[in-house]
Amino acid sequence: MKKKTIAFTLAAMMAAVSLTAGCGQTTAQQTEARQTEAQQTATQAAAENETAQSYTIGISQFAEHGSLDNCREGFLEGLKEAGIEEGVNLTVLYDNAQADTATAGLISDSYVSEGVDMICAIATPAAMSAYNSCMDTEIPVIYTAVSDPVGAGLAAADGTPEGNITGTADTLPVEAQLKMIREVLPDAKRIGILYTTSEANSLSTIETYKELADSYGFEIVEKGINTLADVDMAAADLVSEVDCISNLTDNTVVQGLQTVLAKANGAKIPVFGSEVEQVKNGCLAAEGIDYVELGRQTGAMAAKVLKGEAEASGMPFEVCEGANLYINTQAAAELGIAFPEHYEKDALEVFDEIAAE
Repeated sequence: MKKKTIAFTLAAMMAAVSLTAGCGQTTAQQTEARQTEAQQTATQAAAENETAQSYTIGISQFAEHGSLDNCREGFLEGLKEAGIEEGVNLTVLYDNAQADTATAGLISDSYVSEGVDMICAIATPAAMSAYNSCMDTEIPVIYTAVSDPVGAGLAAADGTPEGNITGTADTLPVEAQLKMIREVLPDAKRIGILYTTSEANSLSTIETYKELADSYGFEIVEKGINTLADVDMAAADLVSEVDCISNLTDNTVVQGLQTVLAKANGAKIPVFGSEVEQVKNGCLAAEGIDYVELGRQTGAMAAKVLKGEAEASGMPFEVCEGANLYINTQAAAELGIAFPEHYEKDALEVFDEIAAE
């Protein structure tokens, strides 16, 4: 860590004060004056010493979309709440890989070359790249928005880190999502899922969908893509085979969400999101986590590492618990769908317009 410390002793300060004390003061007055000035100097020096402990963090974000932006915002808030604030005692280097894995690797390599105190990696591909870049260094990695740290090779089955790396998982509440879809679409049978074949988080989440789908009377139909350019054709194929689509937090697919929605809306196929930003931008509804809160939780973990209170290698990853219901009444009206009566009351947020990105 890059820290500057200011050393001082109370005895030295009191000696300095004694040389300048007024000659007309009594011994008691001189003693009281020395003690007061010493205390003031000590308080000021302690404050200066705290501020002098400065840190540099590289934030590598895999793609540019709402949930990951919210994670970054929450991460900085969590650090600030722990006394580490950008522009005060924190320098932040920020780069976005634009959903390109090779670029994510270059970003984390550059942070290592610059000797940052920590890398914060947002999303699974960024976390895996940072893990590889920092493997032979002492730079800790804190990740967030990683759906399956174990499947990504970042943690062991018991949650303990596979190196000097830890963070938070945005494991989707799949069962709550399936229950919600069944309530909204009582006659639906086939749920479509579009995913990127190279994203480990998407593969593990689809397996969870498959394990639970039968309990709610659903069949899962999946379509894999390789790049953002594949979204248009894959979405067109998918809407012809399913009754609805359940979108994941797949980074590439989320970048192409408006393409998915355009194809689905044209076929009157509802699209369910996985977090608040997707619902705000046109998905029908979602049972999702709060990504600002997830980021804040990650920032609190990072602060402990920076301050030397814990080692990343000794901190099991954490999960953001619970699910929140989000609904979009305009999207429902355009599809001719009526939500169950209690949904508007139960939802954490209700959107009555579509704010497309």
